[in-house]
Amino acid sequence: MSRETPGRSTIVDHPLKTHAHAAIPRCDQTESRSRMPDHHTKVLEDVLAHIRSEHPTVARRWFDELEPLGFNAGAFGVRAQSELHRDYLRRNGLDAFNDAIRSVTGQLVAVRMLGPDDQWESATKNERSTQKKAEQDIASTAQPRQSAPQPVVRSERAWLDRDESLPINPEFGFDQFVVGPNNQMAHAAAVAVADNPGHAYNPLFIHGGVGLGKTHLLQAICLNIKKLQPDITMHYVSCDGFMTQFMSAVQSGRMVEFRHTFRDVDLLVIDDIHFLAKRDRTQEEFFHTFNALYQANKQIVLSSDAPPEEIPDLEERLVSRFLWGLVVKVEKPGFETRVEILKRKADERGLTLPDSVATEIAHHIDSNIRELEGAITKLQIYSNIRKCDIDLDLTREALGEEFASSVASAGVGISIDSIISEVSGFYHIKRTDLLGKRRHKSIAHPRQIGMYLARQQTKHSLEEVGAHFGGRDHTTVMHAVRTISRKCKEDAELLGQIRAIEARLRAR
Repeated sequence: MSRETPGRSTIVDHPLKTHAHAAIPRCDQTESRSRMPDHHTKVLEDVLAHIRSEHPTVARRWFDELEPLGFNAGAFGVRAQSELHRDYLRRNGLDAFNDAIRSVTGQLVAVRMLGPDDQWESATKNERSTQKKAEQDIASTAQPRQSAPQPVVRSERAWLDRDESLPINPEFGFDQFVVGPNNQMAHAAAVAVADNPGHAYNPLFIHGGVGLGKTHLLQAICLNIKKLQPDITMHYVSCDGFMTQFMSAVQSGRMVEFRHTFRDVDLLVIDDIHFLAKRDRTQEEFFHTFNALYQANKQIVLSSDAPPEEIPDLEERLVSRFLWGLVVKVEKPGFETRVEILKRKADERGLTLPDSVATEIAHHIDSNIRELEGAITKLQIYSNIRKCDIDLDLTREALGEEFASSVASAGVGISIDSIISEVSGFYHIKRTDLLGKRRHKSIAHPRQIGMYLARQQTKHSLEEVGAHFGGRDHTTVMHAVRTISRKCKEDAELLGQIRAIEARLRAR
């Protein structure tokens, strides 16, 4: 099978490299059975190598567990370890795999993703359409259009054919969720719901800022329940998906099918429920959906950027029902949590991230997990281009702009040490007392103000602020920040004192 042709480069001797239209070269059956498995393994290894080189952000460590199935009818079969892995690859990795298989073989073939129980010989209608579309896309780039495209005629059940559900990332399990003071309560509640759906906390309402791990918890619940109860019926969708399907059902007169989709389930998970705001008809439908599920002891899990009572233009009856269960908040991760998140994200991609690099990134980026993951992505690309390991020099070069902006946003010249000095001088107390163990009100109150200002005026985490203020625990800092924030709303004199100290800090 292996031969070289003068004047042509020999990359890998794959069956489709030398036979433009044959799926597998003809050879003796005995020889074929002995050689094909090793050959197919080599094809998949080359495909994965191409993905890691040309599509590094798509590559994951668990790709090594994929199983090659060989060529059949112009496609190369790849079996994933579970249906969730298969679905994730179909929705997030198919383009990269198709590009890789065509680069490796030099032919117009497609990768077909299959699950543990899928038959390789018989492709489903959806798989054939996906493969055909991929081939058409490639062909359209090589040949000019000869005629205008024909209009697509939708059937009356077209809205049912659109998959509005969200893909579940197999990496988003509880074992990959980094637990810290910022999300401990939310994590514990999610685990309780996953272990006892419909009875622990119903509904479970998780809220917090963008990119803080709400979606990870929602998907971890789905993964855990599906593992414990494989036959469970669940629906995981965004609020936008719910609204889209509702409007399509109304327009097509298919409300029976719509209600079956959302009410005849054991688990309903909706992300970004705050988008229900100002949607009167959709709120009405969701109200009845909620009631039907709740009365049947079916689990409901929701996420939002804000707590129920702060979602604008949300009907009071929905707010009250969201409060029936448990409402938990996810906050920004602390320094140690950010370091661990960076290490986990790097490990998922098969990257080695030195402790010094993780610490450097965590010190400068503290807004949300998505920015941390974005930093890992950028480092991965730089490392791949430069063909070198990740170190501090590469990190500072790759993330120079992010580091510069984070330092600028932290405020020039304002440090925790300067805050301690100004608070001590303003309240006429010794620095040693402010940082010491005394709990007298005349000392404890200014100390809380100092911690509050340190969190407001610097980029330091709760743990770092506590360390500066006499080695105090992060919970002490958190309590101080909440106490002063609440008092500032009620005490105009206190607010004036804080503004005066802030003015002194700016003057420095």
